[in-house]
Amino acid sequence: MVDRDSRADDRGVAAADGLASGAACGSAQPRRSESAAPNAEAIPANTAGQRWYRRERTEGRLRGNPHQSTHRHPRGGTAGRRAGEPDAALWFRLVDRDRRLLALLAEHKVLTTNQIAAIEFASLRRAQDRLRRLRELGVVFTFRETYPMGGTSQARFALGYLGARLIAAQRAQKPPAQKAYAESLERLGMWPKLDHQLGVNEFFCSLSAHRNPARRRDGAAARLTQWWLEKQCTEFFWTNVDSRTVRPRPDGYGCWEEHGRVVRFFLEHDTGTEPLARVTGKIVDYGDFPTNAFGVLLFSVHSARREIALRAALHRDLAGSPPSFVIATAARDHNHPDGPAGPIWGLWTPRSGDTVARRYRLAELPARGPHVEHSAPSTDQPLNEAAFDPNDREILGRISAWQPEPADATSYPDDDEDLDGDVMLYDDSDDDVYRVPADTARPAAQRPRRWAA
Repeated sequence: MVDRDSRADDRGVAAADGLASGAACGSAQPRRSESAAPNAEAIPANTAGQRWYRRERTEGRLRGNPHQSTHRHPRGGTAGRRAGEPDAALWFRLVDRDRRLLALLAEHKVLTTNQIAAIEFASLRRAQDRLRRLRELGVVFTFRETYPMGGTSQARFALGYLGARLIAAQRAQKPPAQKAYAESLERLGMWPKLDHQLGVNEFFCSLSAHRNPARRRDGAAARLTQWWLEKQCTEFFWTNVDSRTVRPRPDGYGCWEEHGRVVRFFLEHDTGTEPLARVTGKIVDYGDFPTNAFGVLLFSVHSARREIALRAALHRDLAGSPPSFVIATAARDHNHPDGPAGPIWGLWTPRSGDTVARRYRLAELPARGPHVEHSAPSTDQPLNEAAFDPNDREILGRISAWQPEPADATSYPDDDEDLDGDVMLYDDSDDDVYRVPADTARPAAQRPRRWAA
């Protein structure tokens, strides 16, 4: 009898120890109820193990990753690691392509599966497989929109919490708090400008696809070498005119290079939700800013009908005072295989009205903006080899030394003028008319704050 009772007690203690160790390693062993414990000594260990297990499941992973495993794998570098210690091995499990993707998500908030595949992958299937793995690691976060009539949208990816910590560590920044970052991801899913931001990102991703060697053969000849988001544009492109701050707010700023020709541009992405009077009203801020010293202004609208209405509104509002910079319009329903880089752009002039005499490729538009020597490609700031330093004195001088001048309507070509080959549009010989001495710069009080990377 003594031996039988002692063996029963040993089995009870072993069961309690097994439960505690199973919870600590995250394994899915069955939990016994407190009433089933063979003695009172097993109950406290059982309860403590259950509390630890529940807390680890609640705080240890994002709720937005339903496919993320709750198990701890020894190969993942987390086995035996104490709470609060960083997972240094995670960064080295990522290839350069993954790191570029994390940097893009940190800058541009959200990208779809197709957009990511166009930039970095040879096929959509390969992109889906790799993104699934990155989601399991917790470095990306994915969500979908459910449509009222059924079905869901394409998967949308944002930077996950672990990915945000990796980017912060790479840039020597303070990592975000986990709870606050989870709330920011929830707000992203309900962001009113989400569709607009996805449209802007689609424009730049379509251009970035030309430099993807797995998809394009002319990746070296045609490529996007600068991609600034709205926040960067707003913080740099501003000036003071007549005691007021002029701040154009483009949806993006880019640099397109093709066969040695460089075209910098401001992008206005129109979804058709704003009245045309408000769209054309943006021209005032561009006119009070040295827009011509930094690029051309592109209006990308959703349909050909909207483009006709926009060009008519521009003719009605600007015919008497034409702007001193280049304006081009295009509709996104053109279905050209080259996307925004193709011959879809129509130059607007005071005499063109709502018709387009000829469509130009993006590289055929007038070359405007500073000439910048390329920097080395970086996974920290991808697609920005031709980006200029916001604190460069020569660049700032283009703004501080500029004075508004009346536009000369004779500088615009006629509607029926044949502009082929190397014919200079808008007098390309004056690309650097706003060049100033290197020591000229905006006063320190007027300098914009450098944005967070």
